[in-house]
Amino acid sequence: MNYITFPEFNLSFKISRIAFSVGNIEIYWYAILISIAFIIAIFALKNDSKKYRIEYDIILKLLIIMIPVSIIFARLYYVIFNLEYYMNKPLEIINIRNGGLAIYGGIIGAIIVIILFCKNKKIKVMDLLDLFVPYLALGQSIGRWGNFINGEAHGSITNSIFRMGIVENGIYMEVHPTFLYESICTLTLFFILTYLKNNRRYSGQLTITYLFFYSIIRAVIEGLRTDSLMMGNIRISQLLSILLLIGIIGYKLYFLIKNKRKKFYKNSLKKTISF
Repeated sequence: MNYITFPEFNLSFKISRIAFSVGNIEIYWYAILISIAFIIAIFALKNDSKKYRIEYDIILKLLIIMIPVSIIFARLYYVIFNLEYYMNKPLEIINIRNGGLAIYGGIIGAIIVIILFCKNKKIKVMDLLDLFVPYLALGQSIGRWGNFINGEAHGSITNSIFRMGIVENGIYMEVHPTFLYESICTLTLFFILTYLKNNRRYSGQLTITYLFFYSIIRAVIEGLRTDSLMMGNIRISQLLSILLLIGIIGYKLYFLIKNKRKKFYKNSLKKTISF
């Protein structure tokens, strides 16, 4: 049972990680929230698939492959950067009930599956990614509340007005509610992507927008967390976010310069012809 408070707002919660049990099997709130996110996405994708002219049956076939692969990659990412612990306790690698799924690992797994699937089905990769990313952002927003219930993925000690009181290892502390920061940011990102979905100007616009903003969100919030996956003194997810952000900015600058050159040559050609 976790006891969580928000002192400045006079709110307190006493929450169990376990929602209910079926026989000897305990069902966690985290799993329920992730399942809700998947169900919302599955139904929403049916309507959105028409905008992208992709058959809904094809999307369902992709999800059957993509969901388990994403979970495996999310786990592998977490295990790789906690290798010393899991080398000593190898059976814990498959015990995801104790937590340990990294969103970046899941995204990497999903992208690999989507690229291979699109190549096989002759679908534009960027169209399919654009179809999915709004619901990825929404799923992240919902899933972070699982971290709240578990009393995990929090930040360092703070006296911020938004501080969250928790008891960890028998010690009461007031910390940054980083789950809340990311939940609000990714929910906002979902609304931005939903707007762009109806005003999409080019294939890949939603994907680039998601990666750009989520990289910023994660880079900032990761710097506040106390449970980051580390490589020496480097926060892995923060580093990946920064590299991704640099890559996207470079990608956009490349095409901006390329388009300007095209316009310059076209205008030069027009002037030459008119002369």
